[in-house]
Amino acid sequence: MNCRFCNQNLTNEFVDLGFSPPSNSFLNKEDLNKPEVFYPLRIMVCEKCFLVQIDEFAKHDDIFNGDYVYFSSFSTSWLKHAEKYTEMMVNRFGFNENSKVVEIASNDGYLLQYFLKKGIPVLGIEPTSNTASVAIEKGVETVVDFFGKKLASELSSKNIKADLILGNNVLAHVPDINDFVGGLPILLKDSGVITFEFPHLLKLIKENQFDTIYHEHFSYLSLYSVQKIFKSNGLEIFDVEEVSTHGGSLRIFAQKEIQKTQEISINVQTVLNQEKDFGLQSLEIYQGFQVKSEKVKNDFWSFLLEAKKNGKKVAAYGAAAKGVTLLNFCGIRKDLINFVVDASPYKRDKFLPGIHIPVVSESWIKEVKPDYVVILPWNLKNEIQEQLHYIREWGACFVTAVPEINIF
Repeated sequence: MNCRFCNQNLTNEFVDLGFSPPSNSFLNKEDLNKPEVFYPLRIMVCEKCFLVQIDEFAKHDDIFNGDYVYFSSFSTSWLKHAEKYTEMMVNRFGFNENSKVVEIASNDGYLLQYFLKKGIPVLGIEPTSNTASVAIEKGVETVVDFFGKKLASELSSKNIKADLILGNNVLAHVPDINDFVGGLPILLKDSGVITFEFPHLLKLIKENQFDTIYHEHFSYLSLYSVQKIFKSNGLEIFDVEEVSTHGGSLRIFAQKEIQKTQEISINVQTVLNQEKDFGLQSLEIYQGFQVKSEKVKNDFWSFLLEAKKNGKKVAAYGAAAKGVTLLNFCGIRKDLINFVVDASPYKRDKFLPGIHIPVVSESWIKEVKPDYVVILPWNLKNEIQEQLHYIREWGACFVTAVPEINIF
């Protein structure tokens, strides 16, 4: 395997989480007796550019298809994040009815709807047809396709140019990161701005967030690596913000390097220094992550076995991709976690890939009254704890497994 950015031969392993099916390949009941495809979940780090990455074992057009089950609008905190971002960008850059905002991986229109409400023209680019159809119903014009140089050129030839190109949690999802980033300056106006948000590799390592590793995420990103990738494609990062989403993310701001419309913020060097001081530009920091991940696995197993031995009922909340990684890595099945609740109707009445735990509605919690509810999307812990506050009535507790077992 060679680095997807600099083509360096990859020989340094970051972590091996065994074999797992794609995290959003949920099963219907009739699929349970059919063979499932499992892929290696082995992550490497490039010693030249320090891009952390997985090989494209599961093809991206197989993962992001018309059966995709992740719809962004089912998280109230994520919607608030999107609305707050819209307000900030309009206030900072003055986008108006004469502007064009393009979102890559626009999903179900969860974010562009807020620009639309302000009368700002928008265009979504989304490869999964089922989520795109929901966006279109909201009035969000959407192109159903993968983004890259080819699509950027096609749109540009139709005089579609963006004042703002944005993408949240998409940069990690592309196997050909050079083609993807290379398309941005083609679609961007000379005075335009780009923003991307992605989980920060520093946080992943520091807080042992191994469950954010899954086949949809082809790359695990630092500002150091992203800056190199953008620069090689004629783009300059002029600002960066640390945001709390997904356990700690970066929001980068970029422009065409030749234009230099925006001044470079001191924030860029500040975050680069943080990464360097932490050790992201040396191989040593990437060693030992395997042991930390396996400790969580063993501790989680011990907790569930003890609960089983004591006759306790355990359920989980949130059929998120990170939960699929955790449960498959740990080998947890429905004898230890009876069911998983999820707010999305697109996931309910299906089964988690690999471990086949049923996904059900919230009414099951009230009916079964489990003794423990494991919150799988720990990044939404506060939102879920508030939503399920009533489990305290029968003395139940919440549990998170990452970065360590916590019962509360």
